Amino acid sequence: MESSEVPRIVVGVDGSPSSYAALLWADRHARTIGGAVEAIHVWDTPAARGWDGPSIEPLFDVEQARERFAQELRTVFPEGPPPGLTQHLVEGDPSDVLVRASEGAEVLVVGRRGRGGFARLVLGSVSQRCAQHAACPVVVVRQEDAPSR
Repeated sequence: MESSEVPRIVVGVDGSPSSYAALLWADRHARTIGGAVEAIHVWDTPAARGWDGPSIEPLFDVEQARERFAQELRTVFPEGPPPGLTQHLVEGDPSDVLVRASEGAEVLVVGRRGRGGFARLVLGSVSQRCAQHAACPVVVVRQEDAPSR
């Protein structure tokens, strides 16, 4: 990283309480190190399996995803997003998108949803995949880890 570049703090936001805690953590860390937060909300087009193979769910609306992301940011920052926060709405697999976004970042911050048990073993989790494959350090934040602003 060049000395003139501002450190990037990438954070995944998915509407869960732990992702809100991650966003608050990322904001506090950015202010501490003079960095900038990139909030990323990933939407994945739901697919349904039928007799003819996968098909796109016709009721999904990208505008709904945009509004959901905006509402999530309003929930975390009711007075408005902090200066320098950038927002990215990206289609794709959440772990793939966040791992790509981690390239060149100071840190990647994700929430821990805590699915636990058999589902986690079979499916894996976004936070676990990010921790294994990100190009930078990863901070996994539990909801109760949320710093006060």
